[in-house]
Amino acid sequence: MTAIGTLATHHVGLNVTDLDRSLAFYGEVLGFETLGEGAEGDSRYAFLGQDGRLVLTLWQQADDAYAAARAGLHHLAFEAESLDHVRAAEAALTARGTSFAYEGVVAHREGAASGGIFFHDPDGTRLEISVPKGAEGAEAPSDTAPTCGFF
Repeated sequence: MTAIGTLATHHVGLNVTDLDRSLAFYGEVLGFETLGEGAEGDSRYAFLGQDGRLVLTLWQQADDAYAAARAGLHHLAFEAESLDHVRAAEAALTARGTSFAYEGVVAHREGAASGGIFFHDPDGTRLEISVPKGAEGAEAPSDTAPTCGFF
């Protein structure tokens, strides 16, 4: 058997109920640029990226909101350049009325240097924006369990 080598995530595809609403959220609030859009029958789609690199695809083909109890995506995590960028995202999301799982920046676990914000997109998909360091002073919602696992 031949080893397949190291794999990296190329992009993530999300089903959405309203492409226009999701484009506004992921574009205007989170800063992704629309690289392309199209349609196949009744289904519409869009390719989103940063600096010309594909990061996320949105597929308008869902009838219902995200369901945490179904197999599949648990949450989608983005890494920010700094804690200041996380806080800027938090301010933009708050201004939009976004639903947060926790208040403010929280640590990934008690005593961790990593942490971020945890929130939901318009369809309820669980999202995270975090940093690998800089959140040393933030509290964790649980002493022992990973913060990102239970929102």
